Amino acid sequence: MAASVGGSDASSSGSTSPASVGSGSENTTLQYSLILDHLIGDKRQIKDLNPSIMGGLPTPQKSDEQKMIERGMESCAFKAVLACVGGFVLGGAFGVFTAGIDTNVGFDPKDPLRTPTAREVLKDMGQRGMSYAKNFAIVGAMFSCTECIIESHRGKSDWKNAVYSGCVTGGAIGFRAGLKAGVLGCGGFAAFSAAIEYYLR
Repeated sequence: MAASVGGSDASSSGSTSPASVGSGSENTTLQYSLILDHLIGDKRQIKDLNPSIMGGLPTPQKSDEQKMIERGMESCAFKAVLACVGGFVLGGAFGVFTAGIDTNVGFDPKDPLRTPTAREVLKDMGQRGMSYAKNFAIVGAMFSCTECIIESHRGKSDWKNAVYSGCVTGGAIGFRAGLKAGVLGCGGFAAFSAAIEYYLR
C-alpha cells in the first residue's frame, strides 16, 4: 500500500515536473519573443523612447524653469547682448593695449616738445579704450544677432550663416561711407568670417 502510494506519488511528481518545465520554457520563449518584437521587431516604438536618456545613463527630467532658462539663453536677444558685452570688454582691452604701445599717446600738437604727464597718458588711453570698446560691442552685437536670425530662418547651422552675417554686418557698417564702401565691407567681412569658420570647423 505504502509502495503503491509512494509509487503513485513518484509517478505523479514525475508526471507533473516535465509539464511544469515545459510550460516554464514556453513562457520564457514567449516572453523573450515579445521582448524582441518590442526592441527590434515591428512593435518597436522609437517615438516613445525617453530623449533624456543619453548613452544609457538616465538623467532627471528638466523643470519648467530650466526649460525657460534654456530657451532664453538660446534666443537671439541673449546672444546679441552676450556678444555686445564680450565685444565691449575685448575692444576696451585692445584699445588700451594699442594706446600703451603708441608713442603719440598724450601728445599735444600745440607744444610738441613738452613731455606728457601720466594723467594725460592715462586719459588718452581711457578714451581710446572706450572708443574701441564701443565699436567692438556694436560689431559683435550686430554680427551675433544677424547670424542667429539667419540661422533661424534657414533652419541650418553651418558656415554659410557666418558668411551671410558677416556680409550684412560689414555692409551695414561700410554703407555709412557710401555704396562702394558698403560693398567692400560686405565682401571683406564675409571673407574674414569664412576664414574664421573654416579654421574653427
